[in-house]
Amino acid sequence: MTDQPSPVRPSPVSATVDFDADGVQHGFLKLPISTDESAWGAVMIPVTVVRNGEGPTALLTGGNHGDEYEGITSLLKLSSTLKAEDVTGRVIIVPCMNTPAVMAGKRTSGLDGGNMNRSFPGDPNGSATAQIADYFTRVLVPMSDVVLDLHSGGRTLDILPFAASHVLDDKNQQQAALDGAKAFGAPYAMVMFELDAEKLFDTACERQGKVFVATELGGGGTSTPASMAITERGVRNFLIHYGLVAGKVDMPESEQVYLDMPDASCYVQSQHSGVLELLVALGDEVKKGQTIAYVYDMTRSGTEPVAYRAERDGVLMARRAPALIHMGDTLAVIADVVERLNA
Repeated sequence: MTDQPSPVRPSPVSATVDFDADGVQHGFLKLPISTDESAWGAVMIPVTVVRNGEGPTALLTGGNHGDEYEGITSLLKLSSTLKAEDVTGRVIIVPCMNTPAVMAGKRTSGLDGGNMNRSFPGDPNGSATAQIADYFTRVLVPMSDVVLDLHSGGRTLDILPFAASHVLDDKNQQQAALDGAKAFGAPYAMVMFELDAEKLFDTACERQGKVFVATELGGGGTSTPASMAITERGVRNFLIHYGLVAGKVDMPESEQVYLDMPDASCYVQSQHSGVLELLVALGDEVKKGQTIAYVYDMTRSGTEPVAYRAERDGVLMARRAPALIHMGDTLAVIADVVERLNA
């Protein structure tokens, strides 16, 4: 007699909103937890659903990482302003996807240390982070047509503001996402190479055939008036582009630069610990072999710094934000310039 696999249990997460009801609803995704502080408690993830008849469904998420504030702030604002009569179809807004991380002000969960964007497709029997990821994978993503996941650099990175798609086997799906990334209207649009894509929310969505657009919109663990303006305009452009909101996509008057990250050589990672000195600024053009940074040994004086050089031509599109650096940290990311649009 062979053992039969156990059926996957339903998600332990429940919603206090009706995703099929017209109108505007504000509620929660509730995950039961038991901790020293709350024996019969729950993780309460805010959710807003705005629905107006038949049409596409857009899933908008922020707070996948808890210290990335452009997405969190812009979606909290949108949840209080978007009206049903403005929408054709359905918009699901989750401003604080990993609520325990958001409340802790950290990249990872303050509850179990989980990195939401390295936890997909999730597990209904796993940690709190894995259970939340499982709910998105098996409940929210299947009911969606297009997904926008808003990221920025958090406390440890500073990044040029861009919207991104990925290289996919389905070229129609890939093109639809790239068109959405460009329509977002950030100063940069990107085809992004991920160092480890297997457990990303991006991959969980793309494997279900969904059109997925991600962003990086600043960094340093804060937001600025400029980064918020880019984000809010971009979210509206996204909804207009995919037919959920009426209007015309509002592209920036300045040029939009289309970038490509073809492989892992775009990432410059430190093999030393110490204090980092970047010699180029975000957006600067660099040449292969150019010295772009020094790392200084802080354990003794009188030693020469270690030079780090670019492995390709391109522009500096991301950098480590804190000057303190450790072995393995990414200190710079260089992307190829493919095209300059609207110039």
